Amino acid sequence: MHLGPTEARAWVATFLARHAPQSGRSIAVFPPAVSLEAVAAATRSRSDLATGVQDIYWEPKGPFTGAVSAPLAAQAGASIALVGHSERRHLFGETDAETARKVRAALGSGLTALLCVGERLEEREATRTIEVVTRQLTAALDGLEPSELGRVVVAYEPVWAIGTGRNATPHDAAEVHRTIRKWLAARDAPAPRILYGGSVNLKNAAALLAETELDGVLVGGASLEPDGWAQLVQTAVP
Repeated sequence: MHLGPTEARAWVATFLARHAPQSGRSIAVFPPAVSLEAVAAATRSRSDLATGVQDIYWEPKGPFTGAVSAPLAAQAGASIALVGHSERRHLFGETDAETARKVRAALGSGLTALLCVGERLEEREATRTIEVVTRQLTAALDGLEPSELGRVVVAYEPVWAIGTGRNATPHDAAEVHRTIRKWLAARDAPAPRILYGGSVNLKNAAALLAETELDGVLVGGASLEPDGWAQLVQTAVP
């Protein structure tokens, strides 16, 4: 919940001045809903940049005051929808069933769904990480056709690492990523894309991405300062 439209335009202008397009790299920016249209317009000239919405409601329209639907987000310029972020799950009480409805709403409106999965600290300490992640994947994605799974990006986002300064080791992240990749492969998902999120920053991004199981990173607080974000984008991807 940072950067209104005026601040977001300034952020984009600084970032674009610091980061030239580079082949083989895809970047998505997820501003607050009130800044979505401003960011989409400011990045329209850059094919390497996409704009995403932080959350959607599963109904396309209706008396749901305060909610943002997938069609509304798409009309404002979004091409991706973040679904099941740990803060939505654990601060706002989003259930696995609701996450599944949001995935289908995103896909039904032509958006890519970026699904977040991950365990809490107590679940990790109880060695239930794989169980929790598998449950979340199954609840959100089971029953989708391979072509639909091809429009889903999965982010492993351990809850205990969000905003804490702690992050999974590359080895630990890779173990979970292998589980996710195996789950998707068993359902014939084409070319699965799996990101890691959780206190990613300039100091640890390169080490994380040196692990071949990680296809990219989902960055939170470290993206708020555009100069630092440009450095991370330029140095983190192998």
